Amino acid sequence: MTSSYSSQAELILRRLFEHAIFTADPMETIAEYLPKKPSGRVVIIGAGKASARMAEAVEHVWGKCEGIVITRYGYGRPCKGIKIIEAGHPVPDETGVKATQKIVELMLGLGEDDFVLCLISGGASALLCAPSGTLTLAEKQHINESLLASGAPIAQINIVRKHLSAIKGGQLAAAAYPAKMLSLILSDVPGDDIQFIGSGPTVGDTSTCQQALQIINDYNISVPATVIKQLNTQSGVLVPQDIQLSKTQNVIFAAPSQSLQAVEKMAVRDYGFDVINLGDALQGEARDVAHHHAEQSIHIQKQLSDIDNPVLLLSGGELTVTKNGNGVGGPNAEFCLALAISLNKQAGIFGLAGDTDGVDGAAEIAGAFITPNTLDDAEKAGVSPQESLTQNDAHSFFEIIANQIITGPTLTNVNDFRAILIYPS
Repeated sequence: MTSSYSSQAELILRRLFEHAIFTADPMETIAEYLPKKPSGRVVIIGAGKASARMAEAVEHVWGKCEGIVITRYGYGRPCKGIKIIEAGHPVPDETGVKATQKIVELMLGLGEDDFVLCLISGGASALLCAPSGTLTLAEKQHINESLLASGAPIAQINIVRKHLSAIKGGQLAAAAYPAKMLSLILSDVPGDDIQFIGSGPTVGDTSTCQQALQIINDYNISVPATVIKQLNTQSGVLVPQDIQLSKTQNVIFAAPSQSLQAVEKMAVRDYGFDVINLGDALQGEARDVAHHHAEQSIHIQKQLSDIDNPVLLLSGGELTVTKNGNGVGGPNAEFCLALAISLNKQAGIFGLAGDTDGVDGAAEIAGAFITPNTLDDAEKAGVSPQESLTQNDAHSFFEIIANQIITGPTLTNVNDFRAILIYPS
């Protein structure tokens, strides 16, 4: 069975992943959410891994515009008037700090008759970088690296980020006030809570500095003493009712659930699969979720007869990795590695996990795929699956056995995509 299905299953899983990415392409989605271009001064600002593509899509509809958008290195797009600045992600850099300052300067002096279109996608947390108080960029970089390695859920990571920032938690919208602002948002967070997408630069927030301190304590996050001092003072995060947010409208124009639904329709229409969609809000340690999915997949397979359709198990969300080893990996690759170990060569079950932005962790690798032969391939290549998992070295593991998913910049970002294809045994 394995040999007859293997190449077909890999091709199908790759096509489904590509369709999830295509469905979230701003060029395909943003136009219907754009109003008629306002008269008077219009300024475009934004940040995120998809923001340059969003800007390109806006100019496709509105023509040449004034503005500045910050995106990840390698994710720039050609625009007629909007300046695209590439900066550091996931760890912020000096270019991002200076670009953020330019965005704030661009909004100085805007009046009630002016209009700001803000384009936000995942990645804006690092790219919109303006340390609060006396914090330095080096200190922000240190806390960012520590947060990403802690295993804390993204929502809690962003609470800490907000209260150490002069731009997040509604402060970007406040800089534009009293101009009208429409913030178009591409969601990459479980549940699509706009407070957490890009750390909510145009959205008020009810979290506190005390909560940020508690998160640092709960996850044993290493931070400089200046960070603790900063969090013991009042941050600039705005509450949702602040008058400076009264001229801002926040709209999600694309979300993970839409991509999963599109893939579900494709799987049924083109391949005749039965689909179990677990939703777009899964969270937890990548290896733990993988073990649970392996058990679920084997249970599903046992219920199938020879005449039943294959089953596709879909899920989205954002898994985490608590880094204890010194390897190179990300939550999608680690999920696949742990899934292969837990499935233990189970015939007829194949899996793929990838980040829709093309970057799993900090590496320019979207994710990986597995087959019933994955553990045998590893043995032939002389690499230990369990040791690779222990060292959080999933990217190296899948590179050695040539099972990586590499897309390059996808110009969108609706978070993680996971698909397990289960054939009757």
